[in-house]
Amino acid sequence: MKRRIAIFGSTGSIGTQAIDVIANNSELFSLEVLSAHSNADLLITQAKQYQPNIVIITDESKYEKVNTALADDNIKVYAGEKALVEIAGSDTYDVLLAAIVGYAGLASTLAAIEQGKTIALANKETLVVAGDIVTAMAKEKNALILPVDSEHSAIFQCLVGEQQNPIEKIILTASGGPFLGKKPNYLINVKKDHALQHPNWTMGAKISIDSASLMNKGLEMIEAKWLFGLQNEQIEIIVHPQSVIHSMVQFEDGSMKAQMGLPDMKLPIQYALAYPHRVKNDFKRLQFKNYPALTFEPADIKTFRNLALAKNAMFKGGNSPCILNAANEIVVEAFIKNKISFLEMSDIIETCLEKMSFIEKPSLNDYIQTNWETRDFASTLIK
Repeated sequence: MKRRIAIFGSTGSIGTQAIDVIANNSELFSLEVLSAHSNADLLITQAKQYQPNIVIITDESKYEKVNTALADDNIKVYAGEKALVEIAGSDTYDVLLAAIVGYAGLASTLAAIEQGKTIALANKETLVVAGDIVTAMAKEKNALILPVDSEHSAIFQCLVGEQQNPIEKIILTASGGPFLGKKPNYLINVKKDHALQHPNWTMGAKISIDSASLMNKGLEMIEAKWLFGLQNEQIEIIVHPQSVIHSMVQFEDGSMKAQMGLPDMKLPIQYALAYPHRVKNDFKRLQFKNYPALTFEPADIKTFRNLALAKNAMFKGGNSPCILNAANEIVVEAFIKNKISFLEMSDIIETCLEKMSFIEKPSLNDYIQTNWETRDFASTLIK
């Protein structure tokens, strides 16, 4: 029986690659639901080509365009955030690929978990913002969360068969991004076009900027804490420019497991959608002769302050990671629009972490309020 897939965020980088994976394995998967925020043209193209049962456009101003374009197709068209949450909690699919970027993915992911669905999680911000609530609900509802981020997929794969063996620490690898080795006197002048050019991975705009600033690795630390039930001290970051080792686990006996492969997001996407099975594919294979040296170095947290800010937020806990994430989403958008400089992003995030009210044990409503208040405050700091 085919596994029914819903893709929330189908027009983004992860979503489009997931559609390719599903199309190449049509005997295993059926594409049931597609959602996008505002890219109506690509959503229409995807819907016409793959004929899902349901399409959701969360930007309600685009509903008429999508509905009209799909009028002759046997596809139900919905609009708005409320519809997204309702479909997430419905019995129209088996596995949700949660690929909406940022805080916007939280409500629909929670709705799916509430129904005990399997979540292929590409939206790390859901766990950064409210990891305690998300993981507690997943446990209560027996909802399986399968990581799609390459690093977390690597950790997950290393832990298969190791349920009885305690972890000493995990090591998340970072490529270092396009500015590896650069200092503040260089970074003060960089523009978005340079920051968007990741050396190894093909990604969307927001995650590319996060990778350039090392905020992505900071968010991944917090995500890993909740995904794998770790103490803050058990999470380590190492810069590995070749992006061949995707992450590592060290066990109590000192032995270490690493998951390796070429940097291709289709592999962790396929692994999450097909879990617990591995599916044959024609993806390019790793050839060690092309990598005469694999190198490692510590991250430069003095230059790339976002990583230090994220680590501090993780250790402080409470709503601090939520503040961090909300401020970061605002500054990344401002940087992409050339409103602030690359280094100013860290300044604004730090100010938000200092000035916003700290809540030690937040409720979901506290997280929601923290998110919007931080966004508003961060916006006032942008000239």
